[in-house]
Amino acid sequence: MVLPNPAPLTHVVAGTDPSAVNTAKGRPAGQAVALWSHDRATFAEVAGVLDLSDRHTSLAGLLLEEERVTLLVPVRTGPGRPEWLAPATKDGWTLLFGTRWEPLLPVLDPFPVLYVSSANRTGLPPAGCVAAALEMFPSTPVLGDDAGAEAGTDPGAGAAVGRRATTTLRLDRDGGLTLHRHGAQDHPYPTAEAYLAHLRDRPRFRGLL
Repeated sequence: MVLPNPAPLTHVVAGTDPSAVNTAKGRPAGQAVALWSHDRATFAEVAGVLDLSDRHTSLAGLLLEEERVTLLVPVRTGPGRPEWLAPATKDGWTLLFGTRWEPLLPVLDPFPVLYVSSANRTGLPPAGCVAAALEMFPSTPVLGDDAGAEAGTDPGAGAAVGRRATTTLRLDRDGGLTLHRHGAQDHPYPTAEAYLAHLRDRPRFRGLL
């Protein structure tokens, strides 16, 4: 299914089967996808296999839930990883998508393990409104309604103008944070370092970064 996100984020393709997410996007079924970290119990299981200190695991949770970024985090080698984490894991790193947006939770909550990717076909920008999503994904259910988007009456739609896929950050084993891919969250800032400095200055992140 194609699902909306709050501005300034674009729509995403989500599903319980990672191969279905990839097929909808027209790319190889086995390509890596992100795990949608909307369920706190699911994140707790993931946290148990991260190669991070408790402090930096807490930082990861805050970045996902409050900053709504996509996050690359290191995972420990060896047994113990949940099997459902494999589609989001490659070369010792797991990709987590963090948006926990209240209007969408009734749709997400029944599915604690979901895989997700930007709502775009190869070479095209992600859909920023329902009309664009319907055009790009004619065979995939699309949730939302663009009616009233300009007035803000429909929080799930919004106009396509100014919407972007999420910023992707990388959280290293030593707690170092770097910008891996530009996106909506860092777009208002002139440089990657300016965005990271903004995060360091936020009260909730002080002492963790």
